[in-house]
Amino acid sequence: MNDKLLKAPVMREVLLSDKFDLTDGAIFITGKQALSRVPLLQRELDSRRGLRTAGYISGYRGSPLGTVDNELLKIADRLKAADIVFEPGLNEDLAMTAVWGSQQIDFVPGRRVDGVFGMWYGKGPGVDRSGDAIKHANMSGTHPNGGVLLVFGDDHAGKSSSLAHQSDLALAAHEVPILYPSDVHDIFKFGLAGFAMSRECGLLAGLKLVNETADCTQAVDFSLDELAPVLEEKSTVRNEVSIRVEMLAVTAQDQRIVRNKLPRVHAFTRRNGIDRVAFGAVNPSRLGIVTAGKAFQDVVDGLRLIGVDDAVARRLGIGVLKVGLIYPLDPEPLNTFARDAAELLFVEEKRPHMEFQAAALMYHWARRPNISGKRTPDGEELLPADEPLDAATVALAIGLRILAVIPADLAEAAALRSAIEGLFGRMESFKQVDVGPLARRPVFCSGCPHNRSTKLPDGSFGVAGIGCHGLVQFMDRNPLPCTHMGAEGVNWIGLSHFTDTKHVFVNLGDGTFSHSGSLAIRAAAASDANVTFKILVNDVVAMTGGQTVESGLSVEAIVRQVLLEGAKRVVVVAEDPDAVRSGQSMPAEVAVLHRTHMENVQRELRKVPGTTVIVYVQVCATEKRKRRKRGQVAAASKRVVINPAVCEGCGDCSRASNCMSV
Repeated sequence: MNDKLLKAPVMREVLLSDKFDLTDGAIFITGKQALSRVPLLQRELDSRRGLRTAGYISGYRGSPLGTVDNELLKIADRLKAADIVFEPGLNEDLAMTAVWGSQQIDFVPGRRVDGVFGMWYGKGPGVDRSGDAIKHANMSGTHPNGGVLLVFGDDHAGKSSSLAHQSDLALAAHEVPILYPSDVHDIFKFGLAGFAMSRECGLLAGLKLVNETADCTQAVDFSLDELAPVLEEKSTVRNEVSIRVEMLAVTAQDQRIVRNKLPRVHAFTRRNGIDRVAFGAVNPSRLGIVTAGKAFQDVVDGLRLIGVDDAVARRLGIGVLKVGLIYPLDPEPLNTFARDAAELLFVEEKRPHMEFQAAALMYHWARRPNISGKRTPDGEELLPADEPLDAATVALAIGLRILAVIPADLAEAAALRSAIEGLFGRMESFKQVDVGPLARRPVFCSGCPHNRSTKLPDGSFGVAGIGCHGLVQFMDRNPLPCTHMGAEGVNWIGLSHFTDTKHVFVNLGDGTFSHSGSLAIRAAAASDANVTFKILVNDVVAMTGGQTVESGLSVEAIVRQVLLEGAKRVVVVAEDPDAVRSGQSMPAEVAVLHRTHMENVQRELRKVPGTTVIVYVQVCATEKRKRRKRGQVAAASKRVVINPAVCEGCGDCSRASNCMSV
C-alpha cells in the first residue's frame, strides 16, 4: 500500500484573527469585516511600493452599514499601528468634508506622510444629505498618493429605513464612478481598486453595498498579490486631475471632470478586468445577460433553477457579463460581449441604471441587439423596478427571454419550457398562500423607554422621526408622517398656520439631536410654533447597534443648549431623578421629575405658547440587559457575586468592593 495514503492530512491552525492577519489563503469573514480590513490592505500595498501613507476613516452608520463603526472599533489597535485614524462623524456631510480635508495635505507645511487615503461610509439618506460635500470634493480632486473610497449602503427593500433607496443614481449625477461588489471577495478587490482608481483619476470612487453583501459571511480564498490593482506604468495625474490649492474657475473645474478625470476611469477598469464575462458564452449569439452586484448572484442561481448550467449556456449561445463599474458604463467590454447577440437582457435591482446607459451607448451602433430589462423589446413588463429581485423572479424572466430567442425545435427548448412552467406554477401557488394571520407589527422591546415616552395625552398629536420611536407609526398613537433625520417636527412649522390644532409633540433621540436635530428645535423656536420636543436620552444610538452618541452631550448640556436655542420651558423626566440631580448641575428653573409624572408634564407643556422641551432620561432596555450581562460575566471571572436586580451593568467589576450590587 502506498505510504502516502496512510499519512494524515496536514491541518493548519485556524485563528479568529486570520481574517485580519493573513495576506493569502482562506479566511472566514463577514462583509463588514472585509470592508474594515480594506484600509489595512491598502496600507500594506503602499508600504510594499515604498509609500509612507496614512489613512483616515469617517462617516455615519445606518443599515446595511449599521455596525461597520463597531467593526472598526474592534480593530482600533490594528488601525493605530497602521497610522489609520478612525473618527466617526457627527453626521454624514460633516464626515464627508473631513475626509475631503484628508486630501489637502499639501496645502499646509509640515506634512508627515506621502499621502492620506480616506474612506467615508453612510447609508442612502446620508448620501442624499452629503450631496453638496460629495460634489465639492469630487470637483476638487484627490491626492495622487491618497484617494477617497465612498462606501454607501443601499437598502433596496426599505428593510430598516423610512424609504427604500438606490444611491447610485444620485452619485452618478455628481459624476462619481461606482463599483458594485457581488460578494465578500469583491469587497476586497473593488475596495482596493477604488482607492487606486481615485488616485489615478482624481475622483472619489463609490463602493455600493447592499444588505446581501454587507451582512453575509463567506469563506474567502484570497491573495493580496492577486488583489493588488494594476497601476498605470507612468503616472501623470498630479497636474491633470489631482487636487490643487488654487481655486479654479467653475467652468475649468467642470472641464477637468469631463476632459481629464472621467476618461481615465475606463482605462483603469479595462486594465484591471473590472467588467468580465463570468458565466456561459464569452460572445453570446442569442442572449447576453448584463448584471452587477447582488443581482449577479440572482442571475446565476436563476439560470440553475431552470436547468441552465455553464455548459448548457454555452451551447445555447447565452452568456453573462458581470459588470463591476456600474457608472460610467464602459462601452468597450459591452461592445465586445454584445456584438453577436440577438438580445441583451439587463438584470438590475430597482430603477434601470445600466440599461439606460447602454441604450445611449448603443444608439449609434451599426448593428444593435434588442434590449430587455424592466420591459421586453415589445414593451411588456418583465422585471420589477419597485422591489428587490430574487432568484425565482429572475429565473422566470431569463427563461422567457431564452425561449424568445432560441428556435422552438432546439433540443433544450422543450426541457427549458417545462422547467419554466414548473417554476411559474410554484410561484403562483406561493402567491395564493394567505399569510395575513402571520403578520406581526413591530413593537417596542420589553422595558423600552419608548413604551412610556411616546404615549400622548388624550387629544394630542405626535410627530414621528428617525429612530426606534418611529415604530409609533404602526401603533394607535396619532403620529404625523415621519420626516427625514434632523427635521423632526419642522413639518409642523408649515402645517400649523392652516389648522385649528394648536400643538403637537415631537419625539427626538439624543443621537439624532447630536446628528442634526438641534437645528430643528432652533427652527421651531424661531418660528414661534407651539410644539413640545421630547428628547429621549437613552445613552446610546440604539437602533444601529448601541453605539455611543458622538457628541457625548450630558443631560445638563442638552438642557442648557435647548434653552439657548429658544425653548420657553424645559422639564427633565427620568427613571432615576435623584441620579440626575446629584450628577448634573441643572439650571434652577428646570424641574427634574420621576417618569411617572410624564403625562401630567405633557398636559402642562402643551398649554405653554411657543417651543418647549421634555428631556426623558432612561437607558435603552436592550443595552441595559447587555450591560447587566457583561457585569455578571466580569464579576464571575473575579469570583464576585452580583445581584442582577440592582446591577447597573457598568462592566467595571474591579470596583466590586464598593459596588451596591455585590
